[in-house]
Amino acid sequence: MKIVVLGAGQVGGALAEHLATEQNDVTVVDNNAERLRELQERLDIRTIVGQASHPSVLLAAGVKQADLLIAVTHSDECNMTACLVSNQLFGTPNKIARIRSQQYLTYPALIGEKGFHIDTVISPESLVMQFIRNLILQPDTLQVLNFADGRVQLVAVKAYAQSAVVNCSLKAIYDIFPDIDTKIVAIYRRDTAIVPTETTVIEPDDEIFFLAQAKHIPLILREVRHTEKAYKRIMIAGGGNIGFQLASSLENQFQVKIIDTSKDRCQFLSRELEHTLILTGDAADKELLLDENIANTDLFCALTDKDEANIMSAILAKRLGAYKVLALINREAYADLVQDGEIDMAISPQQATISKLLSHVRKGDMVDVHTLRRGAAEAIEAIAHGNKKTSQVVGRTVSEIRLPPGTIWGAIVRGEEVIINSNTCVIEPEDHIILFIIDKRHIREVERLFQVGITFV
Repeated sequence: MKIVVLGAGQVGGALAEHLATEQNDVTVVDNNAERLRELQERLDIRTIVGQASHPSVLLAAGVKQADLLIAVTHSDECNMTACLVSNQLFGTPNKIARIRSQQYLTYPALIGEKGFHIDTVISPESLVMQFIRNLILQPDTLQVLNFADGRVQLVAVKAYAQSAVVNCSLKAIYDIFPDIDTKIVAIYRRDTAIVPTETTVIEPDDEIFFLAQAKHIPLILREVRHTEKAYKRIMIAGGGNIGFQLASSLENQFQVKIIDTSKDRCQFLSRELEHTLILTGDAADKELLLDENIANTDLFCALTDKDEANIMSAILAKRLGAYKVLALINREAYADLVQDGEIDMAISPQQATISKLLSHVRKGDMVDVHTLRRGAAEAIEAIAHGNKKTSQVVGRTVSEIRLPPGTIWGAIVRGEEVIINSNTCVIEPEDHIILFIIDKRHIREVERLFQVGITFV
């Protein structure tokens, strides 16, 4: 696929790396020549220096021949204009734009054919907010990913020493839930993936990925997590777009506080939020945290736009007694540093954005793509099309389908029916298939499974 990426920032650079390793023809445009040089030294990509929305720059980048334009510069206006120019002058068939401002997102008419001709809008703040909200609604989880419009969830939990599942085989774990259809699709032990079998025994500190219907997840977590403590008191450091949206979605269910350094922003938050306590100050101020009873806070969320501030305030909150702390961290090097340290959850905004973008890039009909383990693994939801003559999956039982190495069968969603553990189930047209791919190097083979061919027999 020929793809033009506008913007070589953290999201654009990480996306270019993902796409280039999957044998796409990738061109990256940015006005920062040094950043482009750094990317080109590492990746097999083409680069163009210039203003991403200018027609001459887009033409030089090859948008006239491109299958897909992805506009992820730091400017909403540049992203929107680039989509309009690409459509009107060059007829680019598929255009994706990252838009942060709620002012634009509030008016859908700006997006479509009567506006800027954007086919898909990505809002990083909304994606990150929803990701964090899912973690809050399912306490003590590391990740909560939705499939099939939220009917199926993939949940990652850590096996603490006192957990009921430690030293149990997978078969014994399944016996704990005789009336629940669930499956452990992956286990990570000391950062190494283990393909699970019924005889696999869970060890302390294993990271376990459970797949089940969303309605059953609370029952599963009740057995496997080390505590049933539900979050009640939540403190948010940073009242920007993510902090504001998160507080707005939580304030009717939880006791929420926001700390922000800007008086003007605090005044805005006070006007917009009805049940959230707004505090002006520095979230890394020890006295302020103590005054606000940090020791009785269930979850501290560091969501400012500065990685260093998030890391420091989260560590301080943890040392002062917060039950769990979460930090928004953009730089991968920083995320590596805090792994397995005092910060319980490190959230990567670009990984959430990239996951959403990849669902539009993948070949075959991919409804959802979630990157996991910092891009090393993926969980996907694909739709089966065709018939037994044109498809490699339709008309075949689960046991008959040969999956690439490191690919684990998750579930079949057929209308309202969810089928998780059935090797004899025959795949039907329009079934939604959920797969876990431990080794992303095999993603092309997985894609080919769901591509309909007129000559396939």
